[in-house]
Amino acid sequence: MHFVLLLLLILALVFGPQLWVRYVLRRYSNERDDIRGTGGELARHLLDRFHMEYVQVEITERGDHYDPAEKVVRLSPDNHDKKSLTAIAVAAHEVGHAIQHHRGEAKLALRTRLVQVAYWAEKAGAMAMVAMPIVTAITRAPSVAGAMTILGLLSLGMAALVHLVTLPVEWDASFGKALPVLKSGQYISADDEKAVRKILRAAAMTYAAASLASLLNLWRWLRLLRR
Repeated sequence: MHFVLLLLLILALVFGPQLWVRYVLRRYSNERDDIRGTGGELARHLLDRFHMEYVQVEITERGDHYDPAEKVVRLSPDNHDKKSLTAIAVAAHEVGHAIQHHRGEAKLALRTRLVQVAYWAEKAGAMAMVAMPIVTAITRAPSVAGAMTILGLLSLGMAALVHLVTLPVEWDASFGKALPVLKSGQYISADDEKAVRKILRAAAMTYAAASLASLLNLWRWLRLLRR
């Protein structure tokens, strides 16, 4: 019984933030006639306003993000084409990252490097864990298996940590950049500000939710190794 409760608590902690992010973004995704433009149109307008004509706006199926290497703001089809609070808030958040890059803010460069580290660390960790039984069978050396296990666990743990470290950068994109721009430019009404704050908070928490998912993956491997 205690194990079941613990498992439910872990699942709630891991999947709760992801479900909350999806709920908030979906809740405010309905089209509204009083919104002046789509998310894609707002992104283009803001980029031009901040003298970033060189940054492109594209549609993607791989999740909303700003690509500093290609200098592209990529938005999902709904957020690019719809006139909704979610669309304009997410577009402003990603433009916030473009502003960070345009101004040469070191925190975005650090975030970009860390996200790349997290991606490859998680891949390497998973590969090490999968290869460990095969390497052990070939070498018949427990020390090699132990070393690979430690390497795999450290890689998976680092991936989770890196996602958490990026949170301040995401928070700045939402509340240091996007919200002030939306308010000062009167792109949102005072009545909508509370909802927009929720959406921007959800956008900033995307990487934190990914970090918790990485921790669940690490916990799963630890349980498998204890058997």
